[in-house]
Amino acid sequence: MGVSQRLKSRFRRFLQRPGSTVDLAPLEKLLPAIEAREEELAALDDAELTEAAGRAEDFVEICAVGREAARRGIDQRPYDVQLLGAMSLLAGKVAEMATGEGKTLTATIAAYGHVRRGNGPVHVLTVNDYLARRDAEWMEPIYKLLGLTVGWVTEASTAEERRAAYACDVTYVSVSEAGFDYLRDQLVTDLADRVQPTLTTAIVDEADSILIDEARVPMVLAGAVPGEQDPVNTAAGLVRGLRAGEDYEVADDGRSVAFTNTGLAVIEAKLEGVNLYADENMEQLSAVNVALHAHALLHRDVDYIVRNGAVELIDEMRGRVAQRRRWPDGLQAAVEAKEGLTATAEGEVLGTITVQAYVALYPTICGMTATAVLVGDQLREFFSLEVAVIPPNTPCVRVDEPDRIYATRAEKEEALVTEIKKSHETGRPVLVGTLDVKESEGLAKALLAADVPCLVLNAKNDAEEAAIIAEAGAYGAVTVSTQMAGRGVDIRLGGSDQSDRDRVAELGGLYVIGSGRHDSRRVDDQLRGRAGRQGDPGRSEFFVSLEDELVLRHASDAIPPSPKMNADGLVQDEQVDFAVEHAQRVAEGVNHEIHRNTWRYSVVIEQQRKALAERRERLLTSDVAAEMLKKRFPERTEEIDPEVLSRAARSIALYHLDRLWAEHLAELSEVREGVHLRALGRLDPLDEFHRSAVPAFTALVPEIEARTVATFEEAEIGDDWQPDEAELVRPSATWTYLVHDNPFGSELDRLIAAVGRRLTAAAR
Repeated sequence: MGVSQRLKSRFRRFLQRPGSTVDLAPLEKLLPAIEAREEELAALDDAELTEAAGRAEDFVEICAVGREAARRGIDQRPYDVQLLGAMSLLAGKVAEMATGEGKTLTATIAAYGHVRRGNGPVHVLTVNDYLARRDAEWMEPIYKLLGLTVGWVTEASTAEERRAAYACDVTYVSVSEAGFDYLRDQLVTDLADRVQPTLTTAIVDEADSILIDEARVPMVLAGAVPGEQDPVNTAAGLVRGLRAGEDYEVADDGRSVAFTNTGLAVIEAKLEGVNLYADENMEQLSAVNVALHAHALLHRDVDYIVRNGAVELIDEMRGRVAQRRRWPDGLQAAVEAKEGLTATAEGEVLGTITVQAYVALYPTICGMTATAVLVGDQLREFFSLEVAVIPPNTPCVRVDEPDRIYATRAEKEEALVTEIKKSHETGRPVLVGTLDVKESEGLAKALLAADVPCLVLNAKNDAEEAAIIAEAGAYGAVTVSTQMAGRGVDIRLGGSDQSDRDRVAELGGLYVIGSGRHDSRRVDDQLRGRAGRQGDPGRSEFFVSLEDELVLRHASDAIPPSPKMNADGLVQDEQVDFAVEHAQRVAEGVNHEIHRNTWRYSVVIEQQRKALAERRERLLTSDVAAEMLKKRFPERTEEIDPEVLSRAARSIALYHLDRLWAEHLAELSEVREGVHLRALGRLDPLDEFHRSAVPAFTALVPEIEARTVATFEEAEIGDDWQPDEAELVRPSATWTYLVHDNPFGSELDRLIAAVGRRLTAAAR
């Protein structure tokens, strides 16, 4: 790190401004001592190295042994900057390391170090199953030399496979699978059925994505309950065929829609004259409004895809399918009905925890990503984590061009195809990042029409992503991809044919083009970072139009009436440049505020969940339930075999605790919906939420005991007693899913908006 860079870093820390980072100087001083151990460790045989690995405790010895194990295990000698990253992780920081700097190997040395320092077992939390399995298998030779065991968990893993993987020193698992395993473990009635050990240390891959972008996503464990789906299908049929602008109007921000008088008359006529705004028809009104949102505002191949007979949501941050994620408030079922699929039930929520709350359960948290500085304040606010910016092993020489801004989307798209064709004709590889599936497929068709062959990577073929990305740097390659964040694969110049590497480098390296600005600068930076790996030449450029959704939504007022532009529509106006940057900052601010607001609501729920989890643990691991019953029914309990009494009391108490928690979660969901109405009376919705949530929970524990006592009184407990004899029937089927942000607000928000528009129209 140069003198000027170090001074800049210290000045930022002094000001505690966004992007402030920890001082690496104390860690840099250890590098000579680590290198001094290299020759001696290289002389050891494998068994001796493993023995030395078992004795390592300080940063120097951990990094020195880790470096030698990596050299032998996968034929890679970690750079000094990778060791700086590993030590930063050992110090509990988030390491910002540029794309291609070797974060996977860095995390391996850190995981080994945490285990040696008594912070094991270690869970490496990834963004998807593919990376969990790939990284565990790739790094396994290193772990073996270090004397550690490593395992991985994916969605397809059985309970026994999960248990075995979590029993290892280091486990690679996606954050959602780890969270679901935690939720399932919270409902076991026998300790032997648990799969996860006590949570100790988490190394979070793509830390900004998991800890910030996905932090507020609730992971849900649901149980089967009977339910009618006919209203959903009926509502979908009612709105099918309605015409935009005539039967309904979409708001300027694209986030809400409402019937016109004409449209409402059409719907009510189809319902044989029903007045949807009558009190007794409010449920039907809600269903119709949800169906209208699904019909008008959610678009196939943009917000979701249909594959294998199912609606699969698209993660806008990564451009890939969001595994097992669904919209809440009936919106998922409405989209399924819209597509002619069987609407799936949400089920009764048995347990839920946000990604943020789950990760916070680990006493030790650290992480790594290519883009952490921009969310440094949020990492500090929500997780008390500081960012350590690790310099690249080789200085980045990539050329980042200023944005090309066009007046219209059509002009932008024409210029985009022209630029790609021009570069392709020279043989220079081009990687184009698009904002959604529809755009990627439209661009691919336009390129094909221009005689430019390309490979497309989007949510429809994400299973082939590794092979597609690996060849994106090949001579003459044109790759069109939705967002590149979290792809986890390096792009090498020349692709698999390294004999072409120099030829591609002479052409200027990989040319990365963005077809538009994302809501987050970090996602754009992730795309840029695919070029310029390890000192390679490269170039990046973004094409933007004044008709892009980001600009229209957040900066339409800042665009001058007649911006300066060329004949081809290229805008050359500093005021417009500023407006585009401003739009992105506003979008980031909105997302940050949503995160903070969601977190404020979830704090009390998480406190209640923890308190109840502690009570459940006591019930599961002790005879506290049996002791309570002995005090209430001394004579009757003496007649029951102690072991049978203990088993029956535990089963009864756990059943009622789980049952009441599910009911409590349902009640809180209703309260959360209702508090927005109180805001109309100038009351703070959060205060009103707490005013309802706290007393409801206070009454929970006495109710658990009351129901346990009542069930025990009615039960006939013999030596062969089973829970189903007391009708303690748990759901016959459970499933897990992630709740995707509802892009249009809550069901109540939509209903109020619909009613408000109806009243306004009636008053005209």
